[in-house]
Parts: sequence; structure tokens; C-alpha cells
Amino acid sequence: MKLLLHSCCAPCSTGCLAGLEEEGIKPVLFWYNPNIHPWTEYRSRRDCLENFAQGKNLDLVKIDEYGLRLFLRETNTAEAGGMAGEDPKTGRCNCCYRLRLEKTAECARQGAYDCFSTTLLISPYQRHEDIKKTGEELAVRYGVAFFYRDFRPFFRAGQTDARKRGLYMQKYCGCIFSEEERYRS
Repeated sequence: MKLLLHSCCAPCSTGCLAGLEEEGIKPVLFWYNPNIHPWTEYRSRRDCLENFAQGKNLDLVKIDEYGLRLFLRETNTAEAGGMAGEDPKTGRCNCCYRLRLEKTAECARQGAYDCFSTTLLISPYQRHEDIKKTGEELAVRYGVAFFYRDFRPFFRAGQTDARKRGLYMQKYCGCIFSEEERYRS
């Protein structure tokens, strides 16, 4: 199976890879994260993932575009009512999932992958069902299967492994809004 795995960061990738290895799957990692801000955070997460992939002998496809302006434009639309019936934070998060998963699905189709997925599915802090729904919708649109797995049971072990490896451990989701929420409290 040829799986393109969107990777938000190396620590989340560790647990997902452990789950995939149990199934005999070696994915190609995919970096596209226009949601990560500021630039220093983006660079730290990207560089850590590059080093991690190299150390694990994994292929890594990158779309290395720091997307501050794109992300702010898209999330502003979501907050202004682009996602009917959702509170601003939910709209912002769903917009973020869509941005990243749509690019993953598009690249999976172009690269003739069998399926795509995301390391976002490992986090107990993310909107799991919204991620799954978005992935399934994009699978239909792009004609590439969404590989759904609930990776959350691997979260704690993955975080422990990441710390043992000395991987960069972020303190917030990635976007400038979550950074504010993390440090303002």
C-alpha cells in the first residue's frame, strides 16, 4: 500500500508510525503546514521532521511554504461565518484541517498514492471526528482513499519516544491563535 501521511510534526509522527508498523505499512511523510506560526516555530518543526525522517530512513515530500497570509485569510473567512453554525474556534480549526488535508489529497492523487492520512489523528486535543469527516469528503473529491485510523491509543507512547529521541516538542497546536491561548492563560 502506498500511503501519503500528512505530518504535522515529528513527535506526532512517532506514534502514528508505530501503529502503521504493526500493520506492515511504511508511509511517505508529507510536510505542508501553513498553519504553523511564527516563522521560528515553523522552521523548528520542519527541521525536526526532516531530521526524524532521515534518521528513520523515510521518504519525506515537502511543500515548504510558510503560509501566514494564506492561513489568516482563510481562517478569517471561517470566523466571519464561512462555516455556518460553528463557533469561531471550531470554524478556524476545521478550516485548518481542510487546508492541510486538501493539499495532501491533491498530492496523493498526483503521486499515484493508494491513500492519504494525517498524524493529526493521534492527538487527543484535536477534533478527531471533524478531521475524519474532512478526509472522507476530500477522498471523494480527489479520488484517493482516506486511510482512517484512530491513532490516539499511541499518543502517550509516541510522546515518550519523542522525548527520548530529543525531538523538538512544541507547546501549542501551531497556529498563532493557539499560541495566544497557550501563553495567555
